[in-house]
Amino acid sequence: MDAFLAISARHGIKPLFVLFDSCWDPEPRQGPQHPPIPGVHNSGWVQGPGAKALADPAQYPRLESYVKDVVARFAKDDRILGWDVWNEPDNSNGNSYPDTSQARYDQVATLLPRVFEWARSANPSQPLTSGIWHHDHWERLEGLNEVEKTQLTQSDVISFHDYSWPEIFEARAKSLESYGRPVICTEYMARGAGSTIDTVLPIGKRRNVGMINWGFVVGKTQTNLPWDSWQKPYTMRPPVVWHHELLQADGTAYRPREIEIIKRLSAAPKSMAPAD
Repeated sequence: MDAFLAISARHGIKPLFVLFDSCWDPEPRQGPQHPPIPGVHNSGWVQGPGAKALADPAQYPRLESYVKDVVARFAKDDRILGWDVWNEPDNSNGNSYPDTSQARYDQVATLLPRVFEWARSANPSQPLTSGIWHHDHWERLEGLNEVEKTQLTQSDVISFHDYSWPEIFEARAKSLESYGRPVICTEYMARGAGSTIDTVLPIGKRRNVGMINWGFVVGKTQTNLPWDSWQKPYTMRPPVVWHHELLQADGTAYRPREIEIIKRLSAAPKSMAPAD
């Protein structure tokens, strides 16, 4: 992590580290990992904690030590933007490794507040967050599940994910303003689903929402392929439009216009999205 931070700092990048993640393969294991499944989006990503650790309270002290040790080691490091304590904790992975059991949800709902507590006990100078990601409106806690309530009440900075059309993105971003805290969209950009640099990034700029798009360089994650590649792998031909990612493997832009927009909006004053 320290080496990664040194590299990031040289390029003016402040990472948002993620401690736990409920997405993709629920059976992580140590040692060499299997290669990506040809033509399939994110086919090597693993959950942490995995299903076995999540279901076993005897392993929680190990998870606690991990959180406290990592956050404490970097608690005053100004190279870090913040800590996303758990990515999409209540994601049931319906498109890849489906688990909609009540037991799994209850385990996550119980553990998430403790993860916030463990991280906060290290007294980090950086903010804590966990990105809310489903439902259309979040302006009221009533009607949200317990995981979402924890995310919205325990996060120092509100974060969310949205891969929808720009009008839905704006409605979701607006619904979070009522909490009176900074807002960061920590995942967006799925070109085939209607979420693009051209349409969504200017809205984030205008509403003072921090914006982190999914993906950078096409590679082993294969997230340039759509989510439906789990049902129909793209082995015969590539997708017509890349799903995620900004750069080709050689560092050239997938679409130079997107890079121009990012540069222009980054240089513009807050709350201003310059005209084309």
